[in-house]
Amino acid sequence: MNSRKPRGSGRTPAVGKRGGPFQERDFQRQIGARKGAGRKGGPRRRDEPTPDFYDEAPRTRRTRRGKGAGAARAAEQNLGRIHHEDGERLQKVMAAAGVASRRVCEDLIAEGRVEVDGVIVTEPGLRVDPKTSVIRVDGISVQTDVAKQYLVFNKPRGVISTMVDPDGRPSIATYLKSGQEHLFHVGRLDNDTEGLLVLTNDGELANRLLHPSYEVPKTYLVQVKGPLPKGVSNQLRAGVELEDGPAKVDSFKLVDSTPGHVLVEVVLHSGKNRIVRRMFDAVGHPVERLVRVKIGPILLGDQKQGSVRVMNAQELGHLKAMVGL
Repeated sequence: MNSRKPRGSGRTPAVGKRGGPFQERDFQRQIGARKGAGRKGGPRRRDEPTPDFYDEAPRTRRTRRGKGAGAARAAEQNLGRIHHEDGERLQKVMAAAGVASRRVCEDLIAEGRVEVDGVIVTEPGLRVDPKTSVIRVDGISVQTDVAKQYLVFNKPRGVISTMVDPDGRPSIATYLKSGQEHLFHVGRLDNDTEGLLVLTNDGELANRLLHPSYEVPKTYLVQVKGPLPKGVSNQLRAGVELEDGPAKVDSFKLVDSTPGHVLVEVVLHSGKNRIVRRMFDAVGHPVERLVRVKIGPILLGDQKQGSVRVMNAQELGHLKAMVGL
């Protein structure tokens, strides 16, 4: 017996068909996934920081260079204060942290672009303690404490934003390697929301990323039923009233559409629970699919769902600079 429903029965068209939801490739195209992007020798992803980001960052100097014997004595005293006799050479520590090769690090030091504990260093012979010394290149901090970990997780739909679920449902820990269970996630994504989560054991960074005063922007791709009236974008920019107070988006952009469905990009800095879904419910357009694609300078890019990667030095440096670390 043929159980196929006749036309007009109200059945939702298949993914990619006329009137059906967006295909996975539609989302991937919007988050910058291109063939070969991010791979060695492949094209650079759109919005990806250039490898030599230290040359792009603004140069800042906290200590003015003086002239004469007095300035020389002050410089020697400062170097004596930050020098650790049993430490490692500064350029070696920088190279191990992924700043650049040791030779390039020596050039950065000679150019006066490196500071240790607030003191500009121009000689590569300085020894520092990787666990305690604060090193900055062009004002961007360098992560030298190997005990701290910073990971980027692409959470699939249906995964609980917790390390352990008493009901046995898939959780973040399901996707981590042995020894990474002690990390905690920065913020949450509800069960049905996909995308970027930052995992770390750096409590200070996590607290600042979550604190509303730092206003770290978060970018989402939102699929809703279309067409979408122009007034909706104005409503969300102006703010809507929710049960826990008003909320608004920082920006709203239409990025794609198919018959019956619309894909938009919204940016906001609020970290309230289910904030994007509740805002779209308030304007009469419930969310069909939601993916977080960016937190501050951290991009999801072409990272596969369910995968975990180590945050690179450039991303971490810019992320810390955003929250004043």
